Amino acid sequence: MPAKTPKNSATSGNHAKVFAALRRILQRHEPSLRVTADKPSYYAVNMRDVVYRGKPLYFAGVRAGKNYVSYYLMPVYGNSPLKKTISPALRKRMQGKACFNFSVVDSSLFDELAQLTAAGIEAFKSPDFSSMSCE
Repeated sequence: MPAKTPKNSATSGNHAKVFAALRRILQRHEPSLRVTADKPSYYAVNMRDVVYRGKPLYFAGVRAGKNYVSYYLMPVYGNSPLKKTISPALRKRMQGKACFNFSVVDSSLFDELAQLTAAGIEAFKSPDFSSMSCE
C-alpha cells in the first residue's frame, strides 16, 4: 500500500483560490508595501516608508493553514475606530484581534477586507498612528 501524500493546503482546492484572492488584495497596494515573504503558503508585507521603534512596520500577511486561510491585518489591532467599521459578517471571520479566517472565497467580504486594508494603509501613514490605542 503506497504511503499517503500529505495535502498542501496552499495548493489544494478552495484554499488555493482563497489564498490567491487574499494575496491579490495586498498586491494591489504594493507601491505602499514591501513584500517580506512570498511563498506558496505564506505572503507577508511591511509598510514601505513607515518605521516603528526603528524597525520596519509589519502590515499584513496571508497564511494557508490546514483548515482555512488566514488574513492578518495589523491596523485593525491598533486602531479601535477602524475596528469599529468591521461589519458583523466580517467580524464572524475574526480570530483574535487582527486575524480573519476563510475556507472559501466570499466576494463581498473580500471587498470589505480590501477597503479595510486601504483604510489601514492610510491609518499607518498618518502622522499620529503611533498614538493609536491597542484595545
